Amino acid sequence: MNTEHVDVVIVGAGLSGIGAGYHLQTMCPDRSYVILEGREDLGGTWDLFRYPGVRSDSDMHTLGFSFKPWTEAKSIADGPSILQYLRDTTKEYSIDKHIRYRQLVTKAEWSGADANWTITSTHKETGAQTVTTCNFLFMCSGYYSYKKGHEPVFAGRERFAGTIIHPQQWPDNLDYANKRVVVIGSGATAVTIVPSMANTASHVTMVQRSPTYVVARPDHDPIADKLRKVLPAQMAYNVTRWKNTTMQQLVYKRTRTKPEMVKTKLLDGVRAYLGPDYDVDKHFTPRYNPWDQRLCLVPNGDLFTAISSGKASVVTDTIETFTETGIQLTSGQHLEADIIITATGLELVTLGEMDFVVDGKPVDFAKTWSYKGFAYSGIPNMASSFGYINASWTLRSDLTSSYVCRLLNHMKKTNTNTCTPTLRTEDESMPERPWIDGFSSGYMQRVMHKFPRQGDREPWINPQNYKRDKKMFKHSPVDDGAMLFSRSSVHA
Repeated sequence: MNTEHVDVVIVGAGLSGIGAGYHLQTMCPDRSYVILEGREDLGGTWDLFRYPGVRSDSDMHTLGFSFKPWTEAKSIADGPSILQYLRDTTKEYSIDKHIRYRQLVTKAEWSGADANWTITSTHKETGAQTVTTCNFLFMCSGYYSYKKGHEPVFAGRERFAGTIIHPQQWPDNLDYANKRVVVIGSGATAVTIVPSMANTASHVTMVQRSPTYVVARPDHDPIADKLRKVLPAQMAYNVTRWKNTTMQQLVYKRTRTKPEMVKTKLLDGVRAYLGPDYDVDKHFTPRYNPWDQRLCLVPNGDLFTAISSGKASVVTDTIETFTETGIQLTSGQHLEADIIITATGLELVTLGEMDFVVDGKPVDFAKTWSYKGFAYSGIPNMASSFGYINASWTLRSDLTSSYVCRLLNHMKKTNTNTCTPTLRTEDESMPERPWIDGFSSGYMQRVMHKFPRQGDREPWINPQNYKRDKKMFKHSPVDDGAMLFSRSSVHA
């Protein structure tokens, strides 16, 4: 069995893991690190998903790294372009030399006596096990299962004679030319797939149980284009990033304070594309307020163009059963199909679908408290990166990485080697709140009981607020009375 020791192990070579590598070698250049990646390539989400039209749902000036300007013309980028951006980043900063591919991490065990994590990983092809020890573990493995997507039970599924596909397992070279396609779902994946397949398929029908809020925006940012012509690349990028993060937070705040006004504006935008005769109330008016669930982006109005052309349609109904030739709806309507795509969401998981043990005791994260949204009460020397649900993922992962570096540098300065989030006496009677609060999406609600709790005061919160997070991560003291620092006797 191979064994290696480094100062920091990062699990996952997607957006978060690559960003973590950059921050470590920039802010903590004396620390050694490796990135353990279970797949054959980097990129995480952007390598996994291969369905037609796969793209960002956030602009690349905020989804991109703070240190690596996005310079392509399109601000809403397709998956291959994002993957190339990540490859370029790893090569430019030599992060690629630290990545160990096909290393599926299965277990992490902490020894307080040694102040070390022992990480067990299995090579996906050979089955050989590798042990890596480290002082600090940084989980950057995302929040959903890479094994499978969420698949509801549909009556009669086995009867269907055509092809059934979940977007997470998209086959190579699927021929859908002149085929009748039904897409089940109304989230970001569904509204991406429908217009992308519509020009080639015979017809694409999006069948939804209930609507989702959608908003059309250009896939180019004209202000960013102008700034790049007159300013250095990093400066232009910083200004655009500030502009877009400010707008993101302003819009989200407005959905909290004036939801009816935002709702009216969103629905008016849909009506402007689809015309007065289209039933927007039925097909595009959700039962919830804007941003109670994630808002779906429609670049250049492509979904509306597909609907207006007759190449795509939306049906709002419930599924009674699959049939040999399609889907029977509760209303009595039958949708004929050659291909059915179940864009029914993700399966959320806690920290990489692996086992955690602290000083011989298995960890149940549901019994822990969230520390600033990135660490867990009673779990030493570990951080996890989880982005925003109401803004671009990387905004928060960048903040988390910089704070982890602050922790590591504080331990070096104080000659300590262990940092443990610990409830203070006044925190022990805190009221409990879900880790993600006020967000009703099914993929979150299905598993929120498995996640840590948050309290009603700092640092036991997960605010999902970029402005508040910037203040908390950049300016709050590392030694705050809740993060306890110590040194193991072995290293004394």
